[in-house]
Amino acid sequence: MEIAVVMKIKEGFHVNARETTFDYLIPTDLKAEPPAGFKLGAVKYPKGALQKFNFAKDQALNVYSDTVILLLPVTVETNAPLGEQRIPLKLRYQACNNEVCLPPVTLPVDAVIHVSSGESHPSHPELFAKP
Repeated sequence: MEIAVVMKIKEGFHVNARETTFDYLIPTDLKAEPPAGFKLGAVKYPKGALQKFNFAKDQALNVYSDTVILLLPVTVETNAPLGEQRIPLKLRYQACNNEVCLPPVTLPVDAVIHVSSGESHPSHPELFAKP
């Protein structure tokens, strides 16, 4: 199973991709604190796109824009409690436009998982479509 974190980036803005062009840039970063009964895998970050901006004329930067989906693999262990469970996430990013960058922010996000003893059903299967 996977948790999808959908970033909808405002038009005219971008955020640095996970793999930044320069070490001093703030990468997009998703962290999670799994409750008892859950095991988390490594976050799957999409590939960024190289774009040029006024503030970095000589070098294209690796960024995300528009809509980006981060995927976090989750294993529900046999000791996981049944019912609605929350996995707290923290999404850190820095938004910029063509001229300036805003201060980096860390946004708390809760992922909600419904644990049952039956078959699993994804909430938004369109987010997990395989290419």
